[in-house]
Amino acid sequence: MPAGVVQKFFITSMFMWVAPLAILYGFNHNLLPGLSNLSPNAMTLLSGFAAVISVNIVIAFYICMAMKEPSDKHEPDPKFLADAKASVSQPTGEATTSSQSQKKQE
Repeated sequence: MPAGVVQKFFITSMFMWVAPLAILYGFNHNLLPGLSNLSPNAMTLLSGFAAVISVNIVIAFYICMAMKEPSDKHEPDPKFLADAKASVSQPTGEATTSSQSQKKQE
């Protein structure tokens, strides 16, 4: 796994913790202008919704970053493919045994 992927994951994980806590702190300590005249119930609901929306925005941002990551086309191991094809084309002994037992029962 490239170091850039781990770094992006770590940074977005930190934002998923910091953003909602900062929003809740800002609402509870009246750091956002114009919110001091709201009732405590409205303040709690608004701060909770804003915190949840901030987490969803961080997740959407991370998904967009992941979609833009270059993806090298993965080539499967040729030996594995050959073994898999051989095992699929091989008849199983169980299938012939069960069909013979059905003929005996009839």
